Amino acid sequence: MNKPFSFDNPLDFISTETRSFLGQRHKLFIGGESVESVEGGRRDVVDPATGKVISNVADATANDVDLAVASARKAFDGSVWRTTKPLERVKLLWRIAELIDKHAVQLAELDTLDEGSPYGVVKNGYIAGAAEHFRYFSGWANKINGDTLPVSLPGDWHTYTTREPVGVVAQILPWNVPFLMMAWKLAPALAAGCTVVVKPAEDTPLSAMLFAEICREAGVPEGVVNIVTGDGKIGAALVDHADVDKVGFTGSTATGQAIVRGASGNLKRVSLELGGKSPVFVFPDADIDAAIPQVAEAVYLNSGQACSAGTRLYIHEDVYDRVIEGVAAYSETLKLGHGLDPATNMGPIISAKQFERVNRLLDTGLKEGAQLVTGGNAGMDGFFVKPTLLRDVTPDMCVYREEIFGPVISAMKIDSRNIEALALEANNTEYGLAASIWTNDLKLAHGLAGRIRAGTVWVNAHNMIDPSMGWGGFKQSGWGREMGRSAMDIYTEQKTVAMKIG
Repeated sequence: MNKPFSFDNPLDFISTETRSFLGQRHKLFIGGESVESVEGGRRDVVDPATGKVISNVADATANDVDLAVASARKAFDGSVWRTTKPLERVKLLWRIAELIDKHAVQLAELDTLDEGSPYGVVKNGYIAGAAEHFRYFSGWANKINGDTLPVSLPGDWHTYTTREPVGVVAQILPWNVPFLMMAWKLAPALAAGCTVVVKPAEDTPLSAMLFAEICREAGVPEGVVNIVTGDGKIGAALVDHADVDKVGFTGSTATGQAIVRGASGNLKRVSLELGGKSPVFVFPDADIDAAIPQVAEAVYLNSGQACSAGTRLYIHEDVYDRVIEGVAAYSETLKLGHGLDPATNMGPIISAKQFERVNRLLDTGLKEGAQLVTGGNAGMDGFFVKPTLLRDVTPDMCVYREEIFGPVISAMKIDSRNIEALALEANNTEYGLAASIWTNDLKLAHGLAGRIRAGTVWVNAHNMIDPSMGWGGFKQSGWGREMGRSAMDIYTEQKTVAMKIG
């Protein structure tokens, strides 16, 4: 379409298929079928760039959760999926990946409308990445094995271990990067032989609804994947459910703590990918011109709505002013707008509630003494915050300590290359998800990376993620590791078989 983008009518700029999909009556996906909520409730879906309702979905209840869990339990215990030949699971996961590629435009348009990020980033990054996760984990489906064990027991023994699927898994998703986050959780769970109940975030359910159609098209057996839409009460019902064996969750640390408490009833297995306040260190020997846009995008990607966002920017005094000026200049080139507009560099905050929170924390930081270099409230319709750079931030300020989940960088000057002192700065929060170090000094890079308590430390990069790289946090950034070989461990249990011969 060649006509200029219109903020007033963004739905004029999506495919006919997506426009038709938005107009459908989206139901729950249970037992391979689209079904109404038991109580018939509906909830609106809002475009955060305009604040307008664009679709609606079923509003599930605890009764619907019971049906979805029962469906997943039947598929698991009835050996529909758990004992499917591994090669068949390989083929099915690969087929899902192919169908994600086939429906990439629709999926990207839905996530752009639902969450707000620029369409190009969503399609070429998040949706393409989701397909690659299914391809990667398809390769694990026929490589789950155990070990033989040499033992010192008296007599003749044959002893070995196996790894078996953990069972029915509740996957509770975040609203940032919704489809990719679903792929992170679903692909390894399905590869392991688990059955799942997916609960999309209440703000971003649409691409999960399209995934239900992909499951049907791929031939996923009935009950292996179930999807229930609703608010936090539905997530809580899944956590409390006695017939759920494991919960996988990505979201806030506070909600993660509540999940741990709720899962204690039947001692569910729990994996958590939670908040972050990632440190970024820039040293004079780095390629400063290359580092400046990348340390800015370490926060501005996804409008700052990423748990790995590098929001604490430590700059060595020798290049402090140069980096501050460069990041400010870069920030001011970014165009805010609707994610469907090809000219947009950064989209909106997800909701009015989150928009108010970002602005409140930003205002508090300024009152506490942080200096505004550029940015702040955009003064636009929708939930927009400008790319924001604060300088002279200190550890006692809220913008240093709290996860803002918005496009706000807190910059600080450092005057040392002492690894122990720098590590104290890096580790000076309750979080430990990610970090990055910008330097060409290998001794400094490896020494500091080894002392930062975070699940991922990048050197001369940030937010670079691959399906083969384990992902998770230290401290209050979570439990367990998603992606890579580690993900297969969190969706399987080890069994030991010890057989005395003769």
